[in-house]
Amino acid sequence: MRILSVGDLHYSLRQFDWIIGQAAEHDLVVLAGDQLDISSAVPLEAQIPVVLAYVERLAAVAEVAVASGNHDLTDRDANGEKSAPWLAAVREAGAHTDWDSTDVNGVRLTVCPWWDGPLTREAVDRFLASAGPDDDRPWVWVYHGPPEGSPLSWGGSRSYGDPALPGWIDRHQPTLVLTGHVHEAPFVDGGAWHDRLGTTVVFNAGRHLADMPAHVSIDLAETSVFWWSMQGEEELRF
Repeated sequence: MRILSVGDLHYSLRQFDWIIGQAAEHDLVVLAGDQLDISSAVPLEAQIPVVLAYVERLAAVAEVAVASGNHDLTDRDANGEKSAPWLAAVREAGAHTDWDSTDVNGVRLTVCPWWDGPLTREAVDRFLASAGPDDDRPWVWVYHGPPEGSPLSWGGSRSYGDPALPGWIDRHQPTLVLTGHVHEAPFVDGGAWHDRLGTTVVFNAGRHLADMPAHVSIDLAETSVFWWSMQGEEELRF
């Protein structure tokens, strides 16, 4: 299974265009959060249909997973915590999104939401406890925030990681966790684009401004990954 994982597109349409051109070469395309951009001059309500149209085009040629990030939270749920209800339309476009856990080409794929408060965090805890496979098939999580304390969460002056994720990884030991959120992590001293927690390998491709986004391309059968960015590229086995 070949996976293309990109995070933090922030409504960069030229980067979406590049992904469209690459999708057919992969079995799964992962958008690991922050599809929208709250700082854009384009209103969020205008960004959403454009992103959904791209997701529909991607889903026509590959499996697609779309996780929410902090920029994607456009509303509040019944508990008053921020949420991304617009992502429900991603399923109608043919993709997997928050709260989905399904098998794709022999791999268990679990897509986690960005949690904004304790009630959603507790719901994610329950979700992960029930979402795993009951055999030894690979288990891949899409989770916008990298784990707290990991070099993937290092922004150059402090960590911006998710405090709950290290415990969940330790408890469930998924095969891979595909993240984003901390744009600078691969490019600063003390940061990185990959990390290992126990038996779990975690990736954060980082973000830069260019037509081609920073990305990781993973071959699960070969247990190999290729990372590309404007500041360099690297290939490794995991």
